[in-house]
Amino acid sequence: MYTEILNKVFLGNRVLDYLISFGVFLFGFLAIKIIALAIIRHLKEISKRTANTLDDFFMEVIDRIGAPLLYLAVLYLSVKTLTFHPYFAKGMNYSGLGVLVYFAARVTIMSITYGFTVYLTRRGEDAGLARSLQGILVVVKVIVWTGAVIFFLDNLGFKISAVIAGLGIGGVAVALAAQTILKDLFSYFSIIFDRPFKVGDFIIIGDFMGNIEHVGIKTTRIRSLGGEMLVFSNSDLTDSRVRNYKLMEKRRVVFKLGVTYQTTLKQLKEIPKVIENIVKNTKDTVFDRAHFFSYGDFSLIFEIVYYVIGPDYNKYMDTQQDINFAIKEEFEKRGIEFAYPTQTLYVQKAG
Repeated sequence: MYTEILNKVFLGNRVLDYLISFGVFLFGFLAIKIIALAIIRHLKEISKRTANTLDDFFMEVIDRIGAPLLYLAVLYLSVKTLTFHPYFAKGMNYSGLGVLVYFAARVTIMSITYGFTVYLTRRGEDAGLARSLQGILVVVKVIVWTGAVIFFLDNLGFKISAVIAGLGIGGVAVALAAQTILKDLFSYFSIIFDRPFKVGDFIIIGDFMGNIEHVGIKTTRIRSLGGEMLVFSNSDLTDSRVRNYKLMEKRRVVFKLGVTYQTTLKQLKEIPKVIENIVKNTKDTVFDRAHFFSYGDFSLIFEIVYYVIGPDYNKYMDTQQDINFAIKEEFEKRGIEFAYPTQTLYVQKAG
């Protein structure tokens, strides 16, 4: 009786064949659950003890991609032990190909995401860069999934090459029409990876200046000192000479001051040393030079050069103010007078 039941045929297969297929699936499922996952758990423990993030990435791929793929592979092999209609078998093959393409696309995206994460970590904590890389990842995902769909359809027998050729002809026209957009897009990649500036930097482009607030795929937004928002296309920025003051390590300061012609030679010789002491005693400054520069129309002119450490403009102005106060105080102590525009009129009596 049991033999008759086992030999009964349903949809082209005996009951025994279905039981064997189920047994293959059950055995494979349990083998993966017990053996493979135990190995994965052990490898995870090892990866946690290492400082390298690459092994953590591999474990994530195995956990999220490898294990589900093994389960599906066991299901596929168990079903393949049965005999079905050619159309059904063909559909199974295409389904298996679709699963492989899907997981291959996911592994590709995960790998690219990991690469961007490592790049971001090496660059340090930068919220602006993180947002920019997220924008790039969206473009990458679209490209990867588009390529996966094209590959899958091509293996199904669709004439993808003819479609792509037709799109290529139209693509030339689209590219010509959208060349400005494409140029801005490539400029965006240049800004992200070359990093001439980042969000928060103070830059000057021609007659415009301000702080970077947002770097987008097509445009970059800058908040000017007046408060208004300046919007530049990315290609405008990469094609221009950009002065980035945030990257400045020290600011060179050059200024002149004039004293009256009544200043004695002894006082003139004292002035460079007085200014040098003032600058050296001011915090975060590096003295360069102070010289009697020239004879002006109404004053004796001195030129002073020093450096302020750091790019902060407010710090520079505070430092300059402190130095000006100190110069004024020292000159008053020594009786040295600053010059201002004057004219002396000499009158001669006629004989």
